[in-house]
Amino acid sequence: MDAREIEADLTEVLITEAEIHAKLAELARQIEADYEGRPILLVGVLKGAVMVMADLARELRAHIEMDWMAVSSYGAGTKSTGVVRILKDLDTDVTGRHVLIAEDIIDSGLTLSWLRENLETRGAASVEICALLRKPDAAKVEVDVKYVGFEIPNQFVVGYGLDYAEKYRNLRDVAVLAPHVYS
Repeated sequence: MDAREIEADLTEVLITEAEIHAKLAELARQIEADYEGRPILLVGVLKGAVMVMADLARELRAHIEMDWMAVSSYGAGTKSTGVVRILKDLDTDVTGRHVLIAEDIIDSGLTLSWLRENLETRGAASVEICALLRKPDAAKVEVDVKYVGFEIPNQFVVGYGLDYAEKYRNLRDVAVLAPHVYS
């Protein structure tokens, strides 16, 4: 989906598809250098990270394995409480593995902090995070993220896997959703 097709739903495009692909290529080169000689288990967090994981995996020039998790932070309202349920667990044993979590966006950091700790307690040799987007102003906990694509303002964004009510995930860019859509 092109942003021009839904421009009435958006206030601005923050990051274009071309900028995303260039940044993922840059991150892939860093990852390859850091993991040279060590096999990577790339773990995507469903559903939002699908685009990031697919495009990052295609950029990597080394053999990787991939697996998926679905987790949910729940509670009253729309904000993460840090209480996490696993909706879909990994099919792969992470014991002794070098795990790289591929994530679309870091808001509060609560879920990602829990996920890292969970994978570490399962015996992973290492757990690092690669996130396309980070909202520093929304952070509630510090999460050490080794690979960050872009820092963005604390606005409601959609596209490139990010949704509102399961819509806009297939928007090629990352854009700010207009308040009239969700208010």
